Amino acid sequence: MFSIMRRELASYFHSPIGYIFLAAFYFFAGIAFFTGNLMSQNADLGGVYSYLFTFVLFLVPVLTMRLFSEDRKNKTDQALLTAPITITGMVFGKFLAATVIFTAALSVTLVYGLVIAVFTPPNWASIFGNFASTLLLGVSLIAIGMFISSMTENQVIAAVGGFAVALLLMLIDMFGQVFTQPWVLAIINALSFYKRYGSFSLGIFEYSSVLFFISVCAVFIFLTVRVYEKRRWS
Repeated sequence: MFSIMRRELASYFHSPIGYIFLAAFYFFAGIAFFTGNLMSQNADLGGVYSYLFTFVLFLVPVLTMRLFSEDRKNKTDQALLTAPITITGMVFGKFLAATVIFTAALSVTLVYGLVIAVFTPPNWASIFGNFASTLLLGVSLIAIGMFISSMTENQVIAAVGGFAVALLLMLIDMFGQVFTQPWVLAIINALSFYKRYGSFSLGIFEYSSVLFFISVCAVFIFLTVRVYEKRRWS
């Protein structure tokens, strides 16, 4: 598993994808911090994390689009399927590699907390709560994007599929304003990433939200494993 993770981490920086992802994340997070905190002399990083919700939705597909589709295109997935490693280990290795890159990008927000600490004591509980919620959001999207990537050998299709899922996750809350049936609203609220994410950003720690994001990860990692188990025996 860890050998796969190291291989994938190296491949991110043997191509422009790793650099593009980190540069884009740091750039837009920096703009949010500069305009929302430094210019306005505001010590609350909640606005930065709220901005990152939409940004993360549409940036993570860039990180995951090549995870499996590149191997399928180059036919190197056959070597992975016959290597002395379980399919679960292979999938987790790729998942962990993308998670490490995402965490490295997100960690810049903790640096912002240190910058604020130079001027005034920051609310570290709120910062760590927002950091945890954004990390949970990111790893859930990584699991979804990884599953989409496992279904195609075309990286563009994998990226477009990830963008489509991101758009759906954004629109699902808008559907709640259209429907009035209580059971429909209950389903929408249960599936809403934003409502789960928002509870953390408000300083509310809900175990149900943590379980929700972990469950999303588990489901899509399981589905990805099933895709490759089917390929191994087909």
